[in-house]
Amino acid sequence: MTEHIIVDSHCHLDFPDFEGEIPDLVARANDAGVKRMVTICTKLKNEPSVRKIAEEHEAVYYAAGTHPMSAASEPLASVDQLIEISQHPKMVGIGETGLDYHYTAESAEIQKTSLKIHIEAARETDLPLIIHSRAADEDMAEILKDEFKKGQYKCVMHCFSSSVELAKLSLELGFYLSMSGIITFKKSEELRSIFKLVPIDQVLVETDSPYLSPVPFRGKRNEPSYTAHTAEVGAKIYGVDYKTFANQTTKNFNRLFSKAAI
Repeated sequence: MTEHIIVDSHCHLDFPDFEGEIPDLVARANDAGVKRMVTICTKLKNEPSVRKIAEEHEAVYYAAGTHPMSAASEPLASVDQLIEISQHPKMVGIGETGLDYHYTAESAEIQKTSLKIHIEAARETDLPLIIHSRAADEDMAEILKDEFKKGQYKCVMHCFSSSVELAKLSLELGFYLSMSGIITFKKSEELRSIFKLVPIDQVLVETDSPYLSPVPFRGKRNEPSYTAHTAEVGAKIYGVDYKTFANQTTKNFNRLFSKAAI
């Protein structure tokens, strides 16, 4: 595969899986054409260590928020707190936030509260909101739509694997859908068919590493360099060559994550 520049829009470089290996991971990503990556802070108490990774590596940017699965066990974020963190030059997104009723349905109400706080911070900072949504399509659609009426905000539906209905609503609001390694799985034909409905200028690619390794690495630890394998499948979905898809998703990333644009 010829190298073309691509971006891993969502990874977790602070997770223990990568301890002591980040310089090598970044080098391998660079060799694969993955010239930028956004590492995601999922608990605000970890923001300093996530920020440090971004500060130490030119190719790495970061986002910060409270993951929905941690909404009940972590202190509730405040809009002012998120705005203050966003002043850092390499902090480029709000989240990940959202709703997860697959694992943590019992904390639905606090998840909704947390999500709305993050949406307000995204409005105030004009940084993109990074949404995690699992088994919560109805509530997610209602909140995203209602909050958008109160004031517009930018958003990416990270690791999108939800319903076609939520996809269509997200696109109508001008949001982006991010394609993860799930798109490469044999049983993901329905998801591939949903992405065929997504305009090519509203799609991003990501790893969500260390999770969700694309084929041919499924079942192994994921890493940013593997973004290229997801993008190969993405190119096939859109019926374009790899260079065209890589260039378009990079352009999309620059538009949405304008603070990280180069």
